[in-house]
Amino acid sequence: MRREFFQSPHHAALAVATLGVGFASGEPLYFILGAAAYVLGWVYLPDMGFFRGWVEKRQQQQAAAVEAGQTADFKARRDATLSALTSSRRQRYGALAEVCQQIEQTIGAADDPRVRRIEEMMWTFVRLLSTDQTLERFLELESRENVPKLIGAAEAEVKRLEAEGTADQERLLASRRDYLETLQKRAERIEQARRHFELVSAEEDRLDQQIKLLRADAMAAPDTPALSARLDATVEQLEATNTYLREMDQFRALIAEPAMPSQRIGFGEATSAPPPIPRRSATRE
Repeated sequence: MRREFFQSPHHAALAVATLGVGFASGEPLYFILGAAAYVLGWVYLPDMGFFRGWVEKRQQQQAAAVEAGQTADFKARRDATLSALTSSRRQRYGALAEVCQQIEQTIGAADDPRVRRIEEMMWTFVRLLSTDQTLERFLELESRENVPKLIGAAEAEVKRLEAEGTADQERLLASRRDYLETLQKRAERIEQARRHFELVSAEEDRLDQQIKLLRADAMAAPDTPALSARLDATVEQLEATNTYLREMDQFRALIAEPAMPSQRIGFGEATSAPPPIPRRSATRE
């Protein structure tokens, strides 16, 4: 607390009102009295309630500023990821964002923790779409060279060179074996990417339907434990999806997962303003 006091305007005011006034008076007695008052102020003021309250408020403001900056950075990253998606993927995200907004309307409280958890689902959906796109482009590029055909030709050439077995061709044979091994590694990478692509696409579909099911539950009974239970189950599955994305070996650097800020981040850009959720009219017996 002494350190905060030294850097505070309260310390500056104390120094001016004691040491400064004493020095300006030109009287040694006043300077001594001012110095004594300064020492007493230094001893007692940092422990007084008004100063502790000022420190706490200042710390809260600083923490809020840091948090706001983290939230802005996260939103910028999400929006940049969205803008890099193809048009069809952005439209798919936007359509699901509308569903999330409808769920929020039904819940009727922006600060409800259930809405926050839906934001986490949508961030995972963004990462799935981005990963899906990266894998699709990778597979498209690799398919242009027809690696299986290259492997077949390389295998035939290696067998021919091995059959000939001349000393003059030993260096050539070693080179073609290394070439064949490289092609085989590429084929393994392509097959691994294809498996990832299929699973990521399946996870996209599953999360899409889970969020739509949450909307149905929210419209049916927004204030019952059923919606929270459904959210809990979905979030548990979501963690498994995030773990899978983190473990995708050579594609790991493409799908980094920054921690979500504690403030709300919204759902991003929807394709249009969501229509209002129809309310059930009360029936009379």
